[in-house]
Amino acid sequence: MNLIQSFLTNNPCYTCGRTITVRGLMLHSVGCPQPSAAVFVRNWNRADFDDACVHGFIDANTGDIYQTLPWNRRGWHGASGKKWCCNDTHIGVEMCEPACIKYTQGATFTCSDPATAKAAATRTYNAAVELFAMLCKQFNLDPLADGVILSHKEGAARGIASNHGDPEHLWNQLGMGYTMNTFRAAVKAAMGGSTVKGYTIITGTTKATVGQMRAYIKAKNSKVPNSVLDMIPLYLSEGAAEGIRGDVAFAQSCLETGNFGFAGSAVTLDQNNFCGMGVTANGMKGNSFDTPQLGIRAQIQHLKAYANADPLKNPCIDPRFKYVARGSAAYVEWLGQKENPNGKGWASGAGYGEKILTILKAILATKEPEKEEPKVRYNKIADMPDYAKPTITKMVKKGFIGGAGKAKDENGLPADLDLSLDMIRVFVTNDRAGLYGE
Repeated sequence: MNLIQSFLTNNPCYTCGRTITVRGLMLHSVGCPQPSAAVFVRNWNRADFDDACVHGFIDANTGDIYQTLPWNRRGWHGASGKKWCCNDTHIGVEMCEPACIKYTQGATFTCSDPATAKAAATRTYNAAVELFAMLCKQFNLDPLADGVILSHKEGAARGIASNHGDPEHLWNQLGMGYTMNTFRAAVKAAMGGSTVKGYTIITGTTKATVGQMRAYIKAKNSKVPNSVLDMIPLYLSEGAAEGIRGDVAFAQSCLETGNFGFAGSAVTLDQNNFCGMGVTANGMKGNSFDTPQLGIRAQIQHLKAYANADPLKNPCIDPRFKYVARGSAAYVEWLGQKENPNGKGWASGAGYGEKILTILKAILATKEPEKEEPKVRYNKIADMPDYAKPTITKMVKKGFIGGAGKAKDENGLPADLDLSLDMIRVFVTNDRAGLYGE
């Protein structure tokens, strides 16, 4: 987060010097096609500009944040509602808007370059999340508590701000998939919590091990192909590359493929499509990928599209990446459209995210198999236990056992006997029983 202090010292709001006890934060959008925060700072920093004053602007081109008032200075950002005025309690921050939109009537606009506009909106959204997380920590605020983080539109609905529709109007018309619910949840997560009110975030570090995932799938499907067991580490490596939990992706694959049995599945093992990607209607075959790694990479990328708006680290091979409303499902629970607060999501079936979590919890509860210690093999008699040397020497000289090749030790005896300790013990026991003679 790049925070630039640029106080509006000439603005009457600043010079009057009133302070507040900060109870909350309000998010605004400027309502005009101007991406530069510096332009607003310059235009508002005048003694004759007595209409408005906010605590900060977020630049749509860079994501830089310009702090224009001390955080506890009373701003002029929300005006008065029917009940009271949010200026008395809330910090107000404006997100700048892309230059390629044109307002036609009220909060309605057209857009000449959707890709640029969405990139700008993503930039300001992410910067606002960071800023609000910092402010919540600074003023000991819970972003999920009622009335703590509000949009201007929500403030108007509560009767504490003037009648505006920002910033939701921008997100909705650009099809971003953002809502104030996703924003508040993202702020909470940015403050350091991996989950919000019991929700399981998709981003982060994998918690399950390869051993647990292998043990789980072998218990569920005794005929699981070795190729599936061999590719499981790819969920962790591909997930780590994009900051996505690989165990979440693996649990989703278990759900989508019937524990890799593919019974009743729309895809087959040879498609390397372990998440039903491209199966958007009954009877569709779905996408295919050249290798298991590419199939898993596409799945991870698709999950990242839902989880956040961060750029991909690897080149995009997900053929459906462009269709996702970025950041619309930050939590596993929201991958189901019926449970998603935005109506977005991976699947339309009820409880889709919970089904994935049920599998994930079972994986995490699976005991990882104990690693077998490698069995020691003995080639030279000199390296064997002392109690075994007489027996093995006798057996070699009598021709009962011999080396695997022509290698000899310093005494001219075989140096490639390749005997395990268990075998040596059997030979010694038999020798003591007199089976090999004198």
